[in-house]
Amino acid sequence: MVSIAINPITDEAARNKPQHIKNNGFWPDLDLQHYRDTMRQDGTLTPARLREAAQFALNETHHRLAQWQKKQQQAGYTALVEVPGEQVDDENARLHLYRRAVYCLIQATVTERFRSFDATATGDKRADALETRIEHLRRDAAWAIRDLQGLPRATIALI
Repeated sequence: MVSIAINPITDEAARNKPQHIKNNGFWPDLDLQHYRDTMRQDGTLTPARLREAAQFALNETHHRLAQWQKKQQQAGYTALVEVPGEQVDDENARLHLYRRAVYCLIQATVTERFRSFDATATGDKRADALETRIEHLRRDAAWAIRDLQGLPRATIALI
């Protein structure tokens, strides 16, 4: 049996050190500590693993929003915060939606890639619960992306 131990970040200074991912100018930079606080991600996820998952989530979000971003830039908006939108807590609501999309995709990636392996019946039940959680996170990200663009949400199921 192979076992992988993940050591929590124990250095208080390292845990509280601001971590940012520089973005492309149109989209805001990503504050990884804000992600940890918002999504209740503790220090067991190493900074390197979090950075990798965040980069993946940013790339996926940017890919899904590429055409919308291009239209906004053609309309003269150089950054997301300049695009007209409702204000929530003194901030453009599109900013909240962008962060929600990215944060949900980070959490889905982290949950998919770093869940523990357990072949017992208890492990199977836990894996099923995680699978549902991953699906909900991906759905929430998709809805945030559609809401940001002003598009209707769509859930389609084939019977």
